[in-house]
Amino acid sequence: MKSFREKVYAAARRVPRGRVTTYKALARAIGAPRAARAVGNALNKNPHAPKVPCHRVILSSGKIGGYASGERAKIKRLITEGVLVEKNRVDLNKFGFKI
Repeated sequence: MKSFREKVYAAARRVPRGRVTTYKALARAIGAPRAARAVGNALNKNPHAPKVPCHRVILSSGKIGGYASGERAKIKRLITEGVLVEKNRVDLNKFGFKI
């Protein structure tokens, strides 16, 4: 049986380049709909970056959210992948990925 973190990392790997998902959507995808904060904590401890693209997971509001290497690094990675970031936000209607 996979651990919680393994489930989070497996789900995060499904988010394609140039798209984002939310901590809440990732939590739902692994069958733990109330565990968005725990998903964030697991991604913060991600030992598999960049194979597990934790930079593609943002807040439900579209705000960038935290990143172990800092917000600027997260924004830079997203922009490099073609995600438009304006005022530290991403348009989930345009770049959101339904996981």
